[in-house]
Amino acid sequence: METNQVPFSPPVRIVASRRRRRTVAARLRSGVLELLVPDWMPHAERERWAEEMRRRIERRMVRTRPSDEKLAARARVLNDRHFGGRLRWTSIAYTELTHLWGSCTFTTGAIRIAARAASLPDWVIDYLVVHELSHLEHSDHGPAFHEMENRYPLTERARGYLMAIDQGATTRT
Repeated sequence: METNQVPFSPPVRIVASRRRRRTVAARLRSGVLELLVPDWMPHAERERWAEEMRRRIERRMVRTRPSDEKLAARARVLNDRHFGGRLRWTSIAYTELTHLWGSCTFTTGAIRIAARAASLPDWVIDYLVVHELSHLEHSDHGPAFHEMENRYPLTERARGYLMAIDQGATTRT
């Protein structure tokens, strides 16, 4: 986490329950940290647990935050695995794309993956990366491009997954 970032400090809602005997749990719901505690727990201990759980959730959010470094490392692995490590790109990063899942500038070798894709399963992100890596050799979606793209074994499944998401987005209004 960058040092100049504001610390994660959501509002806290403490839910005391008679059914809860010893354990403490926390969850993030609509931006509110809900702390589930036994009803016998003293106020000071509840406050201590609220801070501890806030730190834990913040660490988890930092670990799972999409990072360009993770994306680049994943692209190197996929390049080695499916293309023998022969492909070269100038940059790969998450960026705000509203209508596309990814893009590759064929002439410069710049690859962009939609930031909204970061929450998708890893195997779908891998497909997006393989798709854009394939564009490094083929700017179109012709047969040679599809031969490269289909080296990723979950291509068809990932395409269906993305199509379902896109279809859901167009039917919601």
